[in-house]
Amino acid sequence: MHIMRSTTRCLLIAFIFAIVSPVFAKPGGKLKGSRVLVYTKNQLITKTGKGYVHDNIASAVACMQKLAAENGFTVDVSDDPAVFVESNLRKYNFLVFTSTNNDVFDNDAQRVAFRRYIEAGGGFVGVHSVTGTERNWKWFKQMLGETFSWHANFQKFSIKKIDPSHPSMEGVPDTWEREDECYFGKELYPGIKVLMAHDVRTLNRTDKKQDSSFQKNIGSFGDYYPAVWYQYFEGGNIWITTLGHTKESYQEPMYVHHLLEGLKFIAGEYKGLDYSKAHATGKDDELK
Repeated sequence: MHIMRSTTRCLLIAFIFAIVSPVFAKPGGKLKGSRVLVYTKNQLITKTGKGYVHDNIASAVACMQKLAAENGFTVDVSDDPAVFVESNLRKYNFLVFTSTNNDVFDNDAQRVAFRRYIEAGGGFVGVHSVTGTERNWKWFKQMLGETFSWHANFQKFSIKKIDPSHPSMEGVPDTWEREDECYFGKELYPGIKVLMAHDVRTLNRTDKKQDSSFQKNIGSFGDYYPAVWYQYFEGGNIWITTLGHTKESYQEPMYVHHLLEGLKFIAGEYKGLDYSKAHATGKDDELK
């Protein structure tokens, strides 16, 4: 009798797990068959000295194309802001901005088209210096979750996984030691949900100038600072990683896996575009 009860209990647990687990077991099931726009526009503002064009962009594009071939989705690549019209954006499950910087749209009509795409349920993946994009556009900065303020020198440091249950964290180390740039931001939007955090205790702060900049930019945070996050914003799904400075990153197995899991997550959240839910007529309209 005891054995039968135990067996029944185990079968019941297994049945419940079978019902629940698919929600998390294949978080990227929708990636196959998706169509993705990878956007790479940069603006180097030489007059003011602002801006930096990363040499990782070609490598990031090649990485995305390889992932597309291996995982059955389609990638279109562009650095032309003319792609931001509703008739074109309707083709895409989500957009990827990889190491974009400064103003990446030519006009406000393109900005409104981008905003309405997100409001309609489009997805967005932002990589590395994306947090330095459209620094004068409040809505865009809120969508990203922050805007770039400073990064420490390229060095080896640790990143901590703080939400291990999230689908995009599958297979990512609990403590990830890597050489990269530790990014800091300002104007953080409270809707973001942090997945990984820079362990700022592991940064080399022996340089007085670096330490002074660190103290200025750490703000009210203590030992940890957001590195990877997601949010549901104005109808769209957003996933951001500030990691990925070097072109070699995009051939590094763990980093490529990290990107793929982010793509899978956003693809999995896509429910189709519904432009009846897109409300903005101007780029600076109030949040709904």
